[in-house]
Amino acid sequence: MKPLIIANWKMNPSNLAEAKQLFNSVAKGVKNIKNTDTVICPPYIQFSVFNSRFPKNIKLGAQDVFWEEKGAFTGEISPKMLKDIGCQYVIIGHSERRNYQKETDQMVNKKVKAVLKEGLKPILCVETLNQIRRGLKGISGKDLKKIVFAYEPVFAIGTGHPCSLERAGRVRLTIKKSFKNIPILYGGSVNSQNAQLYIQKAGFQGLLVGGASLNSKEFLKIVKSIDFMSKT
Repeated sequence: MKPLIIANWKMNPSNLAEAKQLFNSVAKGVKNIKNTDTVICPPYIQFSVFNSRFPKNIKLGAQDVFWEEKGAFTGEISPKMLKDIGCQYVIIGHSERRNYQKETDQMVNKKVKAVLKEGLKPILCVETLNQIRRGLKGISGKDLKKIVFAYEPVFAIGTGHPCSLERAGRVRLTIKKSFKNIPILYGGSVNSQNAQLYIQKAGFQGLLVGGASLNSKEFLKIVKSIDFMSKT
């Protein structure tokens, strides 16, 4: 698989004009990228604008989802709705949702199953092996192959203090022993200076980028550095 670089915009930018400018800069910059897959996960409210303008080498992702198809669930978005507007990836179980929205492993498990049922790709965010096991409870071996893991040490999320390559690499190997064929991304204070190292040295197959994805120049440096590395 090609390295997968996911931009998680979180609750940013604050207005549509800034979002369009950011997207246009990224879309123009990755126009000739061939060895890396890029996914942008904007806020829901910006989907309809971006989806019609996505170039082929950028895919649309969601930052969250609910596990029911429809019904009286105020404020929620279903996997079916996401698929209908061209979404292909869904971030599930991000540490910020586990913290602020008090998401449990059981809720994460329901979301993963619902996303798989609709034919979307879950990006399951985890910090421990136990979170993975609980998040994947009852999921078949066939469906496991459709999942992407994102290892995100909580202390590194949005702090500017990334996990050491040695520690991150050890965790990746621990996960790999139990789940051999599932791609594992790294997320946590990723920037253009350390991006290549998490793939070259720590062995990850991609990156989940938060704050750095809001700066088009910085994000493009990350994508292009991984793309160049993948060519050689």
